[in-house]
Amino acid sequence: MAKREKTLALNKINRTNARKLINEIIESVSGTDQDFTSGNLGKAILLLSVPMVLEMVMESIFAVADIFFVSKLGADAIATVGITESLMTIVYALGFGLSMGTTALVSRRIGEKKHAEASNVGFQAILLGGALSVLIAIPGLFFSPELLKLMGANEAIQQEMAGYTSIILGGNIVIMMLFIINAVFRSAGDAAISMRVLWMANILNIILDPLLIFGLGPIPALGIEGAAIATTTGRGLAVIYQFYLLFKGKNRVQLKWQNLKVDFSVMRHLIKLSLGGIGQNIIATSSWIGLVRIIAEFGSVAMAGYTIAIRIVIFSLLPSWGVANAAATLVGQNLGAKKPKRAEKSVWVTGKVNMILLALVGILFAWNPDFYVGLFTQDHEIVKSGAIALRIISIGMLAYGYGMVMVQSFNGAGDTITPTWINFFCFWLLEIPLAYLLSLSLGFGEKGVYFSILISESILTLVAFILFKRGKWKLKEV
Repeated sequence: MAKREKTLALNKINRTNARKLINEIIESVSGTDQDFTSGNLGKAILLLSVPMVLEMVMESIFAVADIFFVSKLGADAIATVGITESLMTIVYALGFGLSMGTTALVSRRIGEKKHAEASNVGFQAILLGGALSVLIAIPGLFFSPELLKLMGANEAIQQEMAGYTSIILGGNIVIMMLFIINAVFRSAGDAAISMRVLWMANILNIILDPLLIFGLGPIPALGIEGAAIATTTGRGLAVIYQFYLLFKGKNRVQLKWQNLKVDFSVMRHLIKLSLGGIGQNIIATSSWIGLVRIIAEFGSVAMAGYTIAIRIVIFSLLPSWGVANAAATLVGQNLGAKKPKRAEKSVWVTGKVNMILLALVGILFAWNPDFYVGLFTQDHEIVKSGAIALRIISIGMLAYGYGMVMVQSFNGAGDTITPTWINFFCFWLLEIPLAYLLSLSLGFGEKGVYFSILISESILTLVAFILFKRGKWKLKEV
């Protein structure tokens, strides 16, 4: 009888805990006024992480869906998207860097309970992003064929598909605004808003893509230009929604017309913090280009296998960036509230959660990589090559999960320079030379490149762990 009563009591506790978890998840996606500098830390991590992870999940789905529709237009269309994406890396680097600087400053001001100053930071970031977007849009609108030629595009792409590049580069401001304004919401603790904005943008894009590319009824088939219009329209409507929330919403960061003015001192501060973020992005992006150049030495099959494997890995890593972004927000807000111990503890807990999640993903990929690569191609040789790449790279998932939280936590504290130096050492001084040595000099072939990724990313995590443990980031004033 006593055993039965104990079992019933445990079941009751489990049901209570399950209901509590479900209620907290509902609260996280619907929006919360939780103070992340006090109360239960586990709940704070959950409330921030769930919407950020869902935000990144939608970004992963969109990346796959977008290329799915464009691929129906042929090889030149796919190449045009690829080349344009390479040109857009400057926009991503600037947007990524500015969002890092914005996160550091806004989260710190929110932690200090200075909401008006946080709103001012958000507005200055928007002005900076808009100015940079205009500088990129002008050559994009008027010189797209020349830019495509510079990137090695064939004559047909230059003459027939430059419209896609012109629209994407010309409308780059919508991407820049999504980066920056969502960073404002996330770092203020309104992660659910960022999630809804990105879901809105990408769902609209996925709906508009087939309608504008292939046409339907009175809607003409616009081909690849339809894809560009769909992307710009979907994201543009989402940006309008962002501004509506900033001016009319009742969120932690609000813009009032009477308070809007140019603040050059805040702009200078933002630029200083953002330079590190831009550097991190450029170093990481250029290192991947270097690896691709080495793999090209082993033929098109190795290149195709590697490309598919990396897409699968990135698809799985994007949601984990949501967890890392949650850590950055918690660090910034708790440092602002003068609670460095809580800031540090939030990183250790978040890092362990992310490490476990990605370790499980890594086990799945390493256990049966052929299955996942086979979802993208039926070519036996490519599947075989891609499976080798996916298995080796996936072994390091555990390290990747912890490392990205460490790096983002430095950025959340306002120390964007330390991660830049870590990236410089691990990617430029270690990964690329090691890939060349293992694959070409020592004869490991393409496997040498995959092992260099595994080794350098693992060392990155170790270096970040040691530097984070020293605690100098706690003293960073922003």
